[in-house]
Amino acid sequence: MADVPDTPESRASLIEYPSDFPIKVMGAHHSDFAQVLTEVVLRHDPDFDPATVEMRPSSGGNYLGLTFIVRATSREQLDALYRELTSHPMVKFVL
Repeated sequence: MADVPDTPESRASLIEYPSDFPIKVMGAHHSDFAQVLTEVVLRHDPDFDPATVEMRPSSGGNYLGLTFIVRATSREQLDALYRELTSHPMVKFVL
């Protein structure tokens, strides 16, 4: 493991950068849901491969869960992605 500088940023984060980081998004089942949110992810991780998105419909089929494995390069990048996802009108919640 590489030496991590002792800075307020390094003490505040439990994530080592860069790393692959899963983000789960849930929203109403809509035909464009996956495509629209993949575009959001690509704005924050341009190297993201859309073919890797995992989709899971709810048992009743009313909701769709998506899992994105993004390449996290900084806390700022993840914070910006979470802000955009959680404020999106199609999204119910983000984990």
